[in-house]
Amino acid sequence: MSEQVLIQLLDVSRTYQIGERHFRALESLALEIERGQFVAVTGPSGSGKSTLLNLVAGIDRPTSGQVWVDGVRVDTMDENALARWRGRMVGIVFQFFQLLPTLTVIENVALPIQLRSLWKRPDQGRAHEVLARVGMSDHVTKIPSELSGGEKQRVALARALVNEPPILIADEPTGNLDSATGAAIIDLLIEQHRAGKTIILVTHEQRLAEVAQRRICLLDGRLDGDVVRRRVSRTVDGV
Repeated sequence: MSEQVLIQLLDVSRTYQIGERHFRALESLALEIERGQFVAVTGPSGSGKSTLLNLVAGIDRPTSGQVWVDGVRVDTMDENALARWRGRMVGIVFQFFQLLPTLTVIENVALPIQLRSLWKRPDQGRAHEVLARVGMSDHVTKIPSELSGGEKQRVALARALVNEPPILIADEPTGNLDSATGAAIIDLLIEQHRAGKTIILVTHEQRLAEVAQRRICLLDGRLDGDVVRRRVSRTVDGV
């Protein structure tokens, strides 16, 4: 693997058993993603998009094949090593936010710091800093139920960024947001890409996929298209 390649999937397949049936989410997938790329992953429901993200993040393991990230074979690591590696390498933004409902905004964002430091009480200064970056400084004492959908996604993005991981994964981050709020979230992702992060964005929305530097299309668990465009240099106002 060259130094420029950050993520590499080698002949990766992932099969799930549902009752007596076997469902193949990915089949013999070979893929490389370079450092600093902004990649949009598209395809119909059931094409393997979320499975791909989960394998890259070490949340899931392939049935066969190998997953390498920054020279480390992720699919062979034990759970404790994976948790430490994930806290250092990957930030994840979910479609449904996944904020803990009983924690305040600042506590939700500081949680990855706490987990990475083996449950020691974290210094919340870093959490305040990243919340300011996403425009949520005035909401630190609120709980998730007091926030709008767009505010929740900003908090989720802050949580993903708080440990400064080199890889940012976003699974339909605008799927539950209105168009204006979604555009603001994508602008924040573009900002992170310009700062040097590798971003993998799953989306069903054509106009969001066009923002990315590279577009990968999956169909029935296989690569159905791979287009590299010029580097991202614009915002998505009006998306």
